[in-house]
Amino acid sequence: MAFIQYLKDTRGELRHVAWPTRVQTVVYTILVIAISIIVSLYLGFFDFAFTHGLGQVVQSLPHTAQQAQPVTTTPAPNLIISTSTTK
Repeated sequence: MAFIQYLKDTRGELRHVAWPTRVQTVVYTILVIAISIIVSLYLGFFDFAFTHGLGQVVQSLPHTAQQAQPVTTTPAPNLIISTSTTK
C-alpha cells in the first residue's frame, strides 16, 4: 500500500511546517495587495506617459503633400448555388 504510506509521510511532513499566525496572514495579504496597487499605478503611469508622448511625436511629424488614396473595393458578384437535383 504505497498510497497509504504516502499519506502518512505527507501528514508527518505537514507537522514540520511553520504555519503563519492569523495576524501574519492578514499583514502579508495587505502587503501583497498594497504592493500590487503600487506596481500597477507605476506601470500605468509610464504606459500613459509613453503613449501620450508617442502620440505627440506622431502629431508633430510633418504631413506629406501627397496623401494616400483610399482603397476602393468592388463587391463580389452574387453567386447562387443550387443543391437541389431534378429527377
